[in-house]
Amino acid sequence: MPRRGKLYRNAVAAIERTRTYDLNEALDLVLKAKYARFDESVDIAVRLGVDPRHADQMVRSSVILPHGTGKTARVLVFAKGEKEKEALDAGADFAGSDELVNKIKEGWLEFDKTIATPDMMGEVGKIGRILGPRNLMPNAKLGTVTFDIARVVGEIKKGKVDFRVDKAGVVHAVVGKASFGVDKLQENVLAFVDRLIQLKPATSKGIYLRTISLSSTMGPGVKVDPLQVRGQIKGA
Repeated sequence: MPRRGKLYRNAVAAIERTRTYDLNEALDLVLKAKYARFDESVDIAVRLGVDPRHADQMVRSSVILPHGTGKTARVLVFAKGEKEKEALDAGADFAGSDELVNKIKEGWLEFDKTIATPDMMGEVGKIGRILGPRNLMPNAKLGTVTFDIARVVGEIKKGKVDFRVDKAGVVHAVVGKASFGVDKLQENVLAFVDRLIQLKPATSKGIYLRTISLSSTMGPGVKVDPLQVRGQIKGA
């Protein structure tokens, strides 16, 4: 195992690794433990009581964080005619049809999110092998295959986050930047966890929110008490 640097070891020393903290304490520790010179992202990992091998326990959706992620996504829209113009007017970075498909076939991937009108999915499917493995394929379940282009572009620009439970039953996401401070990060975390609770599969038995961990890009993880977080969410 590679030896960690001094700054990381100092950050770990400030955290009781066997303890679960309330959300406010955890975020305060995450921010104190960060040591990189850049504005680190703050990440969340939530282990759910689901078995992703069963289709009826797959947790996949999106959420608009109250304060965004701190990063403005480059949005590409596959659309024609008036919908192409609508996309650009709404703030999309790129919009078009066959010419964009061909450009991507040639290796261009200078974008972070994609949206497509339903009539374009036949063409977009031709580059599915390129977009799919990079999680860039428009998806109806995530609301990115739609004719309501302006609304979806706006949501993504405001900080819409897509997420999907992995094979181990864990959902990972970015919930902001260290520069947001504790209060804004707390609101983002609560919005994210609230969305997960709303998506609890009917077939999921036992404890649903198993563990929650927060960390900065370079810093160590801090365990958060799932019950305390749930208690902060109204109606949960």
